[in-house]
This record gives sequence, structure tokens and C-alpha cells, in this order.
Amino acid sequence: MTNTQLNLDDIELIEDGAETEEEYYEAIQKAINSGYAWKMQGSYGRTMMDAIKSGYCLLGIHRAQDYYGNTIPSRDDVEEGTKGSYEYVVQHQGQEWADLMGNL
Repeated sequence: MTNTQLNLDDIELIEDGAETEEEYYEAIQKAINSGYAWKMQGSYGRTMMDAIKSGYCLLGIHRAQDYYGNTIPSRDDVEEGTKGSYEYVVQHQGQEWADLMGNL
């Protein structure tokens, strides 16, 4: 595990792609965890939601708000096994992947 805060390099990885799938989804997970990325242009929110829905990323550690003031729940706000939960990521990508994303 390297830097766990979202930075400009992470934004570049999200926009331009990364060399590995792991690197790409780590950048997205950092964006989700940051909370403030939900207020950025719509493509970021869609990218983050796609990663959550597909089971690559967890919801953030804390609740967040999007540009319009809608609440984005935290991973602890959702039921076990539902989209955005640790268990959902385990079901779709395996325990090792879920641990990687959960520890960012």
C-alpha cells in the first residue's frame, strides 16, 4: 500500500487509464474515500458508481455528498452483501481484492 490520499496522479490514472487494473481501481477507491470527488464533474461520479456496482470498489469510509447535495452512503450504511459493501466486493472480486480496496 502506498499513498492512501487522492492526488493529481490518481486523477490522471482515472482519466487516462493505468498500466494495471489494480492501479486503476486503487485510484478510483481513493477518489471514493476522499468524499470530495463526488462533487467533481459528472464523469467521476459515474466512474465511481460503475466501480462500486461492478464490485471492484467499496463505498467510502464516511458518507459524502455529491454536487447536488445528495447523500452518498458509507460502506457501513449499507447491508452486508449489497453494492458498496465489503462482502459484495468479496463476492465479485475475491477476498484479497476486497482487502486491498478496504485498506486504502
